[in-house]
Amino acid sequence: MHNFSLPTPGFGTYRLEDDEAKSAVANALDVGYRHIDTAQIYENEAEVGDAIAGSGLKRDEIFLTTKVWFENLSSAKFITSVQNSLTLLNTDYVDLLLIHWPSPDNKVPMSEYLKELKGCKERGLTKHIGVSNFTQSQLDEALAILGKDQILTNQIEVHPNFQNTELVQYCQRNNIQVTAYMPLGVGKVMESDVLQAIAHEHDTTPSAVALAWLNHKKIVAIPSSTNVEHMRDNLTAKQLMLTADEIVKIDAIEPQERIVDPDFAPDW
Repeated sequence: MHNFSLPTPGFGTYRLEDDEAKSAVANALDVGYRHIDTAQIYENEAEVGDAIAGSGLKRDEIFLTTKVWFENLSSAKFITSVQNSLTLLNTDYVDLLLIHWPSPDNKVPMSEYLKELKGCKERGLTKHIGVSNFTQSQLDEALAILGKDQILTNQIEVHPNFQNTELVQYCQRNNIQVTAYMPLGVGKVMESDVLQAIAHEHDTTPSAVALAWLNHKKIVAIPSSTNVEHMRDNLTAKQLMLTADEIVKIDAIEPQERIVDPDFAPDW
């Protein structure tokens, strides 16, 4: 059984580009984040690598995640794409390598790309492996291919406005940590009356409340921000303890709306 826990919150870099990406990651490391999440498709791995190199932190003090894009899932491209990521990130290894999306329409068989993923771990290119945007049936297939306790996490959309409860519970039953992307629902949590009221009670922000709720559910969050105050705020959410009554109120938030649903997404 893997008893390793992902550092939470991590710092997400989706939609951050060029100098903005570099300075945001530098600031995140400066205020205390030690888990940085990127991906091949974000086209900011080089900037993330520069920020880490310039941080003065040792490589082993930082937990670094990247993700293999679906165009690189075939055995012909997989390892080369990962080695390219490592070159851009200016490192010999990542701490966590994820399959970003299951292969659309199963164009590349899961057995093929998960074997490549496992091979990356065996070669020392990554310490841990996992998946992202996998459904329950896809996780069933992945567990059958890789065996139990190989998949560290399934990174999926989770926030108070889209709680993805069944999939979260499935993962946790199967010893797969859940990592929540867009944990603040691209800022929509700020508009929630429920979260605003709870934030008022605790003299904090709706964002911190959303992250504290995820923390209570033992879900790792990777919020993104370019604002240093918001970064700090998101880090302090770990200390925020919500009451059982407040958790129930957040659990009851309606409507539940998925934000991320591209045309290549699996059949949710």
